Amino acid sequence: MNDEEMIGCQESSKQLTRLRAIMHRLRAPGGCPWDAEQTHDSIISNLIEETYETVDAIQRGDWEHLKEELGDVLLQVVFHSELAEEAGRYNFDDVARVVSDKLVRRHPHVYGSSEVVDTDGVLSQWDAIKRQEKGDEQKAYLHNTGKGLPAMLRASKLQKKVAKVGFDWPDDAGVTDKIREELEEVEVELKSGDKDKLGEEIGDLLFSVVNLARRHQLDPEVLLESTNLKFESRFASMHQALNDQGRDLDSATLDEMEAQWQAAK
Repeated sequence: MNDEEMIGCQESSKQLTRLRAIMHRLRAPGGCPWDAEQTHDSIISNLIEETYETVDAIQRGDWEHLKEELGDVLLQVVFHSELAEEAGRYNFDDVARVVSDKLVRRHPHVYGSSEVVDTDGVLSQWDAIKRQEKGDEQKAYLHNTGKGLPAMLRASKLQKKVAKVGFDWPDDAGVTDKIREELEEVEVELKSGDKDKLGEEIGDLLFSVVNLARRHQLDPEVLLESTNLKFESRFASMHQALNDQGRDLDSATLDEMEAQWQAAK
């Protein structure tokens, strides 16, 4: 490490030490009443919210705002670490040590003698080491896979894992055929009036669509949020166009709204 890199590391360390000191002060007697009242459970929503806001900044390519959002995510890590330290369990240094040790263990092609050279090999090796670490070799292959993730993300993770052992369609045609099959089954249940069966078939259709995205290294959660934003923008344009015509959403007909929707596209 050269002198410039050493100075950079020292500055980063100083700022991280400062952040931890601020968090400690906020939680201490005479600090901030709100911060002092928080628990691991009470700030779960903050961690989720800050993570999604970080994703949003990345999707919009707002790199300056991303810096702020990454800081907010880091704050959540420091906050939870402070709570753990107060409870006598571990501190931020322990958290950083655990992830550093994990990275070294799971990259033997960098820090050891493994000769893995491509991405597929790296991912397969990572998964094998992870299963060994967690003692999952004798458990069901999908044991705990994606536990706690939103359903769409978990579907993608399940599919990725089974694909590693060859349980995958040989080409996209098989996936698109499956999507058509599931859509046809949805249409059958729409006519049957069986709401439970309809829900099951819609779930199967969603799972198949996620599979198509996964095969092309596309994150279905990110794709859906991108579509959400597009829908929101077009609806806002449609609404504004109706207002410009002296119409509002309550009085406009579906045909009028559709005409402005197409114009917004």
